[in-house]
Amino acid sequence: MTTTIDERKKGGTPALIGNDSQRTLRAGFIPLVDASVLIAAAEFGFAEREGLKLDLVKDVSWANVRDRLAFRQFDIAHMLSPMPVASALDLGSNPSPTITPFSLGRGGNAITLSAKLFARMREVTGLSETASALENAKALKTLLDEMRARGEAAPTFGVTYPFSSHNYEFRYWLAAGGIDPDTDVKLVVVPPPLTSDALAAGAIDGFCVGAPWNMVASERGIGRIVAAKQDIWPSAPEKVVGMRPEWAQAQPEAVSRLIVALDAAARWCDKAENHGALAETLADARYIAAPVEIIRQVLAGRFNVDAQGNHRVIERYFTFHDNFANYPRKSQALWIYSQMIRWGQTTFSTNAAEAAASAYRTDLYRNALGAQNAPSEPDIRIEGDAENDRFMDGHVFDPSAIEDYVRSFAVSAGTKNHRDEDEV
Repeated sequence: MTTTIDERKKGGTPALIGNDSQRTLRAGFIPLVDASVLIAAAEFGFAEREGLKLDLVKDVSWANVRDRLAFRQFDIAHMLSPMPVASALDLGSNPSPTITPFSLGRGGNAITLSAKLFARMREVTGLSETASALENAKALKTLLDEMRARGEAAPTFGVTYPFSSHNYEFRYWLAAGGIDPDTDVKLVVVPPPLTSDALAAGAIDGFCVGAPWNMVASERGIGRIVAAKQDIWPSAPEKVVGMRPEWAQAQPEAVSRLIVALDAAARWCDKAENHGALAETLADARYIAAPVEIIRQVLAGRFNVDAQGNHRVIERYFTFHDNFANYPRKSQALWIYSQMIRWGQTTFSTNAAEAAASAYRTDLYRNALGAQNAPSEPDIRIEGDAENDRFMDGHVFDPSAIEDYVRSFAVSAGTKNHRDEDEV
C-alpha cells in the first residue's frame, strides 16, 4: 500500500512510490547559486524522503537545457523563469511545450559593467560611489551620448538568453536611464559561467547574470556591480523548475512528491544557519566550482561591488522560500509576456495572454502542498502584488491592463520585429 501525498504531509513515514510512478528524475542545471534548492534537495535528503532520487546533470547553456528537456534527456530542468512562457507562445528556435509548477526563489541577478566603463561614467558625470541603480543608468546614458558624439562604437553587453530575466531586467535598467537597448548598445548572449572571462578579455563591456559570477568579476578587479535584481523589481522570480506537460500528466505522483521535496529544501536553504553547509556543497566542482567564500558572501547578500573595497549589503538577496517565493504566480508570467511585447518579440492578444499565464501551473503547486501553503485565491489582478510589483522607475504592473502598461514606457520597441540576440 502506497502512502498518499496527503498522508505524507500529515506526518506519515516516507513510502515507496507505486509502480506506475517514476523514482529517479534526471534534472539539468546551470552552475548558479539559484540552483540551490534543486541541489539541496538532492544532497541533503529532501528528495530521498519523498522516495525520489534526483540525478543532477550540469550543463553550460540555457539553449542546451531547453533542448535536452525537449528531447527527453532530462525529466525536469533548472530553467529561466521566461522559458516556459516563451514555449507557450511558440517563441524561440525550439519552443517545445514546457510548464512550471514551482519557482526556485527570488533574487540573485545583478548588472556588472567593466571597471573601465564605470570609471569613464564617473569621470564624465561625477557619479558617487553610493549611486542608486537608476542614477547609474542615467550616468551611463550621459556617457553613451558623449561616446556617440566622438564617433566611438557602442558598448557590447552580455545577457544569458533572449528569453531570460537577465535580458528583460538589463533592458529595463537601460531604458529607465533613457537608453534604447536596441539602438544605443549591442546585446549578445554569453553563457553564465563565461561572463567574467568574456569581460576580462574585452569581448563584452558588461553583463547581467546570476550569482556568483558578478562577484567573481568584481573580486578579479575587472567589473563594477551597478544594479541588483531587487533594485529593478523586488518580487521578480528568477529560476523555475521546468518540465514537459505530457510528462507531468503521466507522472502526477512524482510531480507532487517532487514539489513537496523542493518545498522542504527551499525552507532549509532560507535559514542562515544552513548557509555554511550549502556554500560548501555549491562550491564543489560537480556544481558551481567557484570559491566557497564568494558563495558564502553571496548567500549573505554581502557584496564587494568592485576591487577597491566598496561594498553593499542586500537583505535577502536570495529568498528561497519566504513569502511564497516558490509559488508560480500567473501575474509574473504575464509581466514576462509584457516585456516580450515591449521589446518586439511578440504582440498582444487575449489568447496569447491566457497561454502565457497557463505556463505557470498553480494547480500542481496547490495539489501538492495544499491551499494552506499557497497564497489566497487569485483576484482580478491575477495574483498581482501592487507594492512588490512596483519597479525602479515607479511603474506598477497591472496584469489586467497589459497593453496600457506596455504603451506607458517612453523607451520601447513596441510591436516592431527585430532580430533576437543569437541563442547559445
